[in-house]
Amino acid sequence: MGLVSLVSRLSQGDVVVGTFVYLGSPDVVELLGEAGVDFVIIDMEHGYFGFSDVCELVRAAGVVGVAPVVRVPSSEETYILRALECGALGVQVPHVDDPETARRVVEAAHYYPEGMRGFSPYTRAGRYGARTPRAHVEASNRDTAVIIHIESAEGVRRLPEILGGGGVDVVFLGPYDLSQSLGIPGEVTDPRVTGLIESGIKAARERGVAVGTFVETVDAAAEWAAKGVQYIAYSVDVAIFYRAVREIVKSVKDRVSRTKPGKH
Repeated sequence: MGLVSLVSRLSQGDVVVGTFVYLGSPDVVELLGEAGVDFVIIDMEHGYFGFSDVCELVRAAGVVGVAPVVRVPSSEETYILRALECGALGVQVPHVDDPETARRVVEAAHYYPEGMRGFSPYTRAGRYGARTPRAHVEASNRDTAVIIHIESAEGVRRLPEILGGGGVDVVFLGPYDLSQSLGIPGEVTDPRVTGLIESGIKAARERGVAVGTFVETVDAAAEWAAKGVQYIAYSVDVAIFYRAVREIVKSVKDRVSRTKPGKH
């Protein structure tokens, strides 16, 4: 299967659904793809893996036709470059709360004339030199999704400035960090947090930029999609597996306890 461009899908108005990957196993990425996710966010900020692992996870995503996005540890240019050289179709950059950081992220993620990404046609992204430099530049600039995390009240307030320079494909509004910035860490359903997210949605959509957020229930996904969110990150691989196993084990033990023969 070929990799799916998130940029084209979002520009068409599609709602896409994925999840964060903390487990550094290509099998997990393939499993998620077989289950139907549109994208995976390979999380280098909270995950425990390096770039060699990232390349294998990106490769696994390609096997099942899932768009691989890498959440880099920070906005440093070298992190963005190395994630894209692995063949990622997007970078998700944490803590972009001012226009200058946004400008540097966009520049690092694109080749000239959109940016000044370090250039080698001999990487995995360049198919090891199998396609021409021009074709590589054109495809990368067309298909690379630049996703910025807005994780503070100040970042939401400054969104018009942050997006003023262009080049951002998705504004990701992180509820947990937003809650922390408001002094209520973890209270992601508090009206102050949801109100901040709604303000961010409005500011981004007014500038024609897609919006993403993190959800932990189907109801929340539907509610945010109805408010204009297109890029839905549903939970984290470890949480999904934990909850599924917990429910299975609980159900089995409950059923067994009801059917267990009585003592004689």
